Amino acid sequence: MPELPEVETVRAGLQAHVAGRTVSSVEVRHERAIRRHALGAADFTGRLAGVTIAAARRRGKYLWLELSHGEAVLAHLGMSGQMLVQPGEVPDEKHLRVRVRFADGGPELRFVDQRTFGGLALDDLVEVEGETLPGTIAHIGRDPMDPRFDPVAAVRALRSRRTEIKRALLDQTLVSGIGNIYADEALWRAKLHGARPADRLTAVQGRAVLEAATDVMSAALKVGGTSFDALYVNVNGQSGYFERSLAAYGQEGLPCDRCGTAIRREPFMSRSSYFCPKCQRRPGSRR
Repeated sequence: MPELPEVETVRAGLQAHVAGRTVSSVEVRHERAIRRHALGAADFTGRLAGVTIAAARRRGKYLWLELSHGEAVLAHLGMSGQMLVQPGEVPDEKHLRVRVRFADGGPELRFVDQRTFGGLALDDLVEVEGETLPGTIAHIGRDPMDPRFDPVAAVRALRSRRTEIKRALLDQTLVSGIGNIYADEALWRAKLHGARPADRLTAVQGRAVLEAATDVMSAALKVGGTSFDALYVNVNGQSGYFERSLAAYGQEGLPCDRCGTAIRREPFMSRSSYFCPKCQRRPGSRR
């Protein structure tokens, strides 16, 4: 699923292409794409018509369009959701789910989702710590790229959890934006095994893994994020290129860039973890 760099890439594109524009009409092509909007398609389309999109916002992996009248369109990209800005004459994508047309007659916004795990929903904006967020995600923590992110508090929160450090990194209420890919990359950079108990980390180790996560996500953002297939693209349909720079994730059997030992893969929460068995010693293992 898209993580912070991928979502920020999409957000920046939406800010450039749809912010400040007024919606003329919305077409829901597949009801499942708005299943999180409990009042249904007619309510969704009716409440958006004539509304101006004030800005495209993000917290962690969560993306929304802030509307001029105090609501937001919260976008769940899921595994294959795409927010594309397309001229109206461009043929419809095979998996087009929602189309937004604008009063200026310019390029339209299309929500495309092959696997239909994602979707759009209207949500009320609420104030949290002096900022407005969709109510559905008001509990989500700040991410390391947020100007108001408190690394000291984040380290303290991580170290308070009686769980493995990788699980703690994926807890979006503690630190948002980090998913499976960048957790593995951050742990590799910090030379920590994901199974290390979070409450046994030193403060130095906690800072190291958060700094590593910030660095790796910043590097990924510069090249548009990580694309392993054609499902993640920016608003112009272009893929990201950070997969070429990954040191751990998806590198099973390849030599570690640091020591040359083959990267290993282990099952993790119905997914996979990738790590160097030499640089990232499992807790309790012998040296």
